Amino acid sequence: IPLASNAFVLMFRLCSSLVTAPALPATNLADSCYYGMFYGCIGLTTAPVLPATTLAANCYYSMFRECTSLTTIPKLPATTLVNNCYYEMFYGCTSLTVVPVLPATTLASYCYYGMFYNCNNLTVAPGLPATTLAPSCYGYMLNGCKKLTTPPVLPATTLAHSCYSSMLKGCTGLT
Repeated sequence: IPLASNAFVLMFRLCSSLVTAPALPATNLADSCYYGMFYGCIGLTTAPVLPATTLAANCYYSMFRECTSLTTIPKLPATTLVNNCYYEMFYGCTSLTVVPVLPATTLASYCYYGMFYNCNNLTVAPGLPATTLAPSCYGYMLNGCKKLTTPPVLPATTLAHSCYSSMLKGCTGLT
């Protein structure tokens, strides 16, 4: 059964005592289906498995924003992204230190925009294998990651307007 648009919008928002997320087995997502679902769940330490390979606009938008106890995130297997799909997904997740490779090779506008914004303790940047970029696709992605000591490898050969805009702004650990 496919998900409906806005299916779980803000469902657990600000549930500070939530420590375990429910299973989310959907592989075909709808617009904004998980938008802000766990926003502000400061007790959540591990994100659920997210097996979706068919994404929709805004599907993971701010899903784990401000989940300050989140220490691990799942693999994100989609290789073709859509507009705003991971927009600010882990914004302010200050307990994250390492994130997995992001395997997408077909990007869309704003797909990774602000994804790890203000993840202050992130020390290792994700792998970013895409070689053709979209407008603002990596904008603000790692902004404010103060403990990041090595920038991500950027193999892209075809760039787009603002594709790296402020991507590493505020990464004061970079030398």
